[in-house]
Amino acid sequence: MGVKLDVWLYGPLSRYGGSEDNIAANVQVTLPAGSTVADLLGRLEMPTEERGFSFINGDVSAMPGLQPDLSHVLEDGDRVAFFHLKSMWPCQYRYGAQMAHEMESTVRRRDDLGLHTRFDTEG
Repeated sequence: MGVKLDVWLYGPLSRYGGSEDNIAANVQVTLPAGSTVADLLGRLEMPTEERGFSFINGDVSAMPGLQPDLSHVLEDGDRVAFFHLKSMWPCQYRYGAQMAHEMESTVRRRDDLGLHTRFDTEG
């Protein structure tokens, strides 16, 4: 028995879902039970290095330079969203967003708590 996933690919990543508009693609993917995010990326033939913020059922699972979700086991009916590195995510949401358990435990072990906010004062 497999797991059926609702996968969203945004920006340039949409090409891995068959879209040519460079905006978004939505694909339904079925993988064997016990499959992980790494398995999903393999099925999509999408290098993990191309993705930025990623979400599993609305919870942040990865962000640029921090991808602890590769071993996350996917469940039937999961909704997975991959955003390209060029996609922006407003910083005000970073401070209160729910995180997948792998992401949360990884971020808590980091000195910077995964926050990379930069404010330019010169203009």
